[in-house]
Amino acid sequence: MNWTHWLPLAIVLSSLVPGLLIFTLHEEQRRLRVTLNLAGVVIKLLLVSAMIYGVSRGLEFRFSLPFLPGAPLVLQGDALSLLFVALSSVLWLATTIYAIGYLEHSPLQSRFFGYFSLCVSATVGLALAGNLVSFLLFYEMLTLATFPLVVHRGTAEALRAGRVYLAYTVGGGALVLMGVALLHGLAGGQDFQPGGYLLPAVGEHDLALRVAFVLLVAGLGVKAALIPLHGWLPKAMVAPAPVSALLHAVAVVKAGAFGIIRVVYDVYGAEAMDQLDMAGPLLWLAAATILYGSVRALQQQELKKRLAYSTISQVSYVTLGVALLGPIAAVGGLAHLVHQGLMKVTLFYCAGNFAETLGIHRIREMDGVGRRMPLTMTAFSIGALGMIGIPPIAGFVSKWALGMGALEVGQDWVLLVLMGSALLNAGYFLPLLWRGWFSPPADWHDDNWREERWETHWMLLLPALFTAMLSVLVGVLAGTALSPLGWAQLIVNREFAL
Repeated sequence: MNWTHWLPLAIVLSSLVPGLLIFTLHEEQRRLRVTLNLAGVVIKLLLVSAMIYGVSRGLEFRFSLPFLPGAPLVLQGDALSLLFVALSSVLWLATTIYAIGYLEHSPLQSRFFGYFSLCVSATVGLALAGNLVSFLLFYEMLTLATFPLVVHRGTAEALRAGRVYLAYTVGGGALVLMGVALLHGLAGGQDFQPGGYLLPAVGEHDLALRVAFVLLVAGLGVKAALIPLHGWLPKAMVAPAPVSALLHAVAVVKAGAFGIIRVVYDVYGAEAMDQLDMAGPLLWLAAATILYGSVRALQQQELKKRLAYSTISQVSYVTLGVALLGPIAAVGGLAHLVHQGLMKVTLFYCAGNFAETLGIHRIREMDGVGRRMPLTMTAFSIGALGMIGIPPIAGFVSKWALGMGALEVGQDWVLLVLMGSALLNAGYFLPLLWRGWFSPPADWHDDNWREERWETHWMLLLPALFTAMLSVLVGVLAGTALSPLGWAQLIVNREFAL
């Protein structure tokens, strides 16, 4: 055994071990808690960078441990897993800094940051999972780790939201378990493979394969917020802003979308999906979710809930790209997994800054906020314009690829969905930008209208500026090999044997 064997496990442990140690700290041990948090972040980034370098050089990373009969616990580093792991690691860095500043004077910080680290560990674990059983293990760990974060404030509203979240996600996990068990009985506990491994079972087990696919997509669709399984997400917005950012951009919602990618491409494969006629229903479900989420976002007057319904719409672009079963669309969907994460985390950072600094929670309260917090409002504007699809921000790049991918496979009607969603996105984001930049400050600002060098705590401002800058850079540099789009092209070349 060499370093390529142990590296996947080390990446998971780099956040798990600091998280377990943080649980043991007293509240007043702030400096040690911050040190453990940041040390875990830095170590994880270094380890992930080493794995990216190795995969780009053709090295194989695989850790295996006996777990269940015929189904070992497998962690492996491939191009697809690294796309999600790199996103999670970079955004964990930004969100950790943001959370330290956001919760500076809050109680129960050791509990919060302990579960925060466990959440990231579970996310990275399911990204690196090498088979369905390993994926299921970390998928369920993610549910248990995020529940305490949703209910962290302990209010009646937070507890109600936590119960709804738990009901949805535990139910979804049960569906995934049934789907995994059914496939395990048909094909054994095989590792994920580019192009899938179920094609030999098509014809003999068509019905069972369709049932398993429905179970898996329904279970994963809970976390991916596909309609009608999305109800938990807007309610979970009672959580603190760092948790909202974690749910939407780093962990839970992305875990569901990533799981659908794995099932479609590395379990079933495009050819088996085509023969089973399962891609069409998934495509229509994704399109319906895109439009539904956009319409509902237009109706929200609370800022975080508008962003939550926007997430329901935007994450379904990933599922749309996967369900089109074409290489160009797949590149767009995979790239959007990263692009949406960068833009949406920026929006939630900014929403948290508005709430913490000026008490802004509702859209009508944003009048003139750009004059008081111009840097935060600039970051918010970049995230919002990217969501609409304005070039050269990242969102334009992935949506362009999705449109070209739809034309490639003859699904021209998808262009109408993309254009309709873009118009709806403009309808619910542009009024926010108008209010923030051009409306006169509302009377309620008077008590809070004071000059501060950094607008707000620097630990709240810098993460928003950092992710906004990345949202622009990954769009401008989309043609480079190591950009999210370039890395997505590498994945698709392997999946479709191009």
